[in-house]
Amino acid sequence: MGKIYVVGIGPGAYEQMTIKAADVLKTCDVIIGYTVYVDLIKEYFAGKEFLTTPMRKEVERCILTFEEARKGKTAAMICSGDAGVYGMAGLILEIGADYPDIEVEVIPGVTAAAGGAAMLGAPLIHDFALISLSDLLTPWEKIEKRLKCASEADFVICLYNPSSKKRHDYLQKACDIMMLHKTPEVVCGVVSQIGRTGEDMHVMSLRELRETKVDMFTTVFIGNSQTKIIDGKMVTPRGYRYG
Repeated sequence: MGKIYVVGIGPGAYEQMTIKAADVLKTCDVIIGYTVYVDLIKEYFAGKEFLTTPMRKEVERCILTFEEARKGKTAAMICSGDAGVYGMAGLILEIGADYPDIEVEVIPGVTAAAGGAAMLGAPLIHDFALISLSDLLTPWEKIEKRLKCASEADFVICLYNPSSKKRHDYLQKACDIMMLHKTPEVVCGVVSQIGRTGEDMHVMSLRELRETKVDMFTTVFIGNSQTKIIDGKMVTPRGYRYG
């Protein structure tokens, strides 16, 4: 039997991949993933066998990975960001119950919250909540409750999957919910295409965020009541005393 690595490849740029992730991919026989993610790394691992599936074929992708490992191959299932943060690690381990002879190892990566925060400055220095606005697998009512509770508790909030063609107004809805407990002036930031061509970031107020166009490749940061702008950077103080 072979072995499976579930590898977080980071935001997209090769230099933002961890050394361990790159080393593991160099040793694998086959690299499997969503087409967009495979295309990001293909040039760096020439000679490898690559297998892809389109979006919403996650179960099929995992089964394919186990079947390749069953052939005696060392297989890598790649995920953008971190494999254990909205990635494939959980599903691989669930399906792995049907393949008890195949070893699975999870290799962490840099998730968009960390990559985007570094570009903005230091928005996640204190407690924060990470919430996806995608309602494909989570009912919108539950997402609404999480947004409301995190806002009421004055968490910094990081949003994944803030918009799509079918969910074009979800960020506006989220901002309206958050403004029940956060002021419209609270500092926010958006980062798009992290580690990829077209990388961009902006700092703004929550009121301005509500009118901002975003997509699935955008990560959104909403500050807490202490978050401020320092030299154009978004900073959430931890509470240290100095001077």
